[in-house]
Amino acid sequence: MAELVYDNTGRLIFTKEMKREYTILFPMMAKIHFRLMKNVFTHFGYKVELLETEGPEIAQVGLKYVHNDTCYPALLTIGQLIHALQSGKYDVNKTALMLTQTGGGCRASNYIHLLRKALVKAGFENVPVVSLNMSGMEKNPGFQITLPLIRRIAAAGLYGDLLMNLDNQVKPYEIRQGDSARMVVKWTNNLTEILVRGHGVNRKEMKKYLDRIAEDFSKIKVKRTPKIKVGVVGEIYVKYASLGNNNLEQFLYDQGCEINLPGILGFAMFKVDNRIEDYKLYGGSRVKYIAVTKLMNYLVDLENMVIDSQIKYGFRPITRYAHTKELVKGVIGYGSKMGEGWLLTGEMLELVECGFENIVCTQPFGCLPNHINGKGMIRKIKERDSRANIVAIDYDPGAPRVNQENRIKLMLAVAREQMNKELSEQGKEDAASAKTAKVVKVKAVKS
Repeated sequence: MAELVYDNTGRLIFTKEMKREYTILFPMMAKIHFRLMKNVFTHFGYKVELLETEGPEIAQVGLKYVHNDTCYPALLTIGQLIHALQSGKYDVNKTALMLTQTGGGCRASNYIHLLRKALVKAGFENVPVVSLNMSGMEKNPGFQITLPLIRRIAAAGLYGDLLMNLDNQVKPYEIRQGDSARMVVKWTNNLTEILVRGHGVNRKEMKKYLDRIAEDFSKIKVKRTPKIKVGVVGEIYVKYASLGNNNLEQFLYDQGCEINLPGILGFAMFKVDNRIEDYKLYGGSRVKYIAVTKLMNYLVDLENMVIDSQIKYGFRPITRYAHTKELVKGVIGYGSKMGEGWLLTGEMLELVECGFENIVCTQPFGCLPNHINGKGMIRKIKERDSRANIVAIDYDPGAPRVNQENRIKLMLAVAREQMNKELSEQGKEDAASAKTAKVVKVKAVKS
């Protein structure tokens, strides 16, 4: 068994020996994206397992080992990891845990420290915790963030966005149930093989595979019937994780809705763009500004490729980040950048603009930026566009699921009434147009 090694602060190090022997557990968030990323980690020699466990007991484990004033995503992710260790499924002497560490103003920067404290309390102090970060905040000899790994993870995120977007556009209308889900599985497997071979990461190959994915989805037989269009926004974990939002996407699908879930690429662009805005607002290193600007231009190129593929095969394209940023002018400042910051407000504005005026704003307990930029901006958004039909749903350990779903159903009832009204008006217009055309035809015959 690998020897336990500690640094001078007392932190348990994930060593090279552990890489060979240990299984790394990682909490699930965005299913399509994370499954692709998990496969990439496996290719690089890591034994990674994504935790897809759900149930109220996970939040209860989190509450037992984390202070109850801590934000809901922390309670869930830490609770899910400790719940897994307690399950008996894993050899705790050969298991490590992994969490992302952002380094920003959000408390997500401190999840790892909260997790280590919780592990001691739960009796798992010999389980190492790996920090997944791009800033060199914590380093482990057995876990290296290399350029080839970064390129494949970034590509997996891009392909994940497209698969998620196309699945949401096709699934509600598919004639044969399950066709879209099967296509997601097919391409998850295909992309895994492509990425581990080192392909699909440069611009030319990305463009080729993005086109092939869109083309395959365009071949799925669909029947376009009127559906309530619902956008989902909020704090990034609760927005994507079914554990965090009580399977919100499936609930909306079961209610007969088409869902629009903004992708992770936009969030990544927001985080990079914040560094550019920091330089404009506060000054700083010119070299760093130039480097970050080049990275932003690269992300814009990726965004353009996704949009081109969607348009080419008849799908609704994602909204350009630059347009979303333009929408918030006069509504909220670019200096609001903690958590999802002004991007959350911008996503609601863009959803209303593109026909998804019915919006669920997912709000986790303890996330102040989310409440300010989400629920706090609803009135301003409605003043900007009266079509906005937004419901803010609080997610926390004490919030009954039935209450959350009933509030969403009330929002959907308003949406359904509006949709039926529009269909009725469209029907009258079509009937009037047909009647006018008939009269013109009769007159033409008589003359």
